[in-house]
Amino acid sequence: MKYLPILLLLLTACTKQPKLDGIDLVKWKADFGGCKGDRLPMRDRLKELKEELKGTSAADMAQILGNPDLDQLADRNQKYYVYFFESGEHCQNIKQQSQARSMAIRFSAIGLATEVTFQKGTP
Repeated sequence: MKYLPILLLLLTACTKQPKLDGIDLVKWKADFGGCKGDRLPMRDRLKELKEELKGTSAADMAQILGNPDLDQLADRNQKYYVYFFESGEHCQNIKQQSQARSMAIRFSAIGLATEVTFQKGTP
């Protein structure tokens, strides 16, 4: 057990960096919540690249895509980062339930992306 922190540090230090060709990350980050609509044209390309996102650490994901619009805790120390593609109720109040199109990235207990889903609203 005393080596667990070292193991976790090594795992998160060596995570893969996704290649997101065709995604304008400057425009993406500037459109928090998708409220300006600049993210929506990138949705189909992100669907194509969703396997690229898997295996990326939560810290790296926040650096690459910017802080998530919503950060949700799940069971067994897992969490979701939710990024909206379009304007919705969340643009007036981020805590408001929204049915806008979104992408959710699920992170395992060790902080690596294991699943990427696309839906309306939040998972």
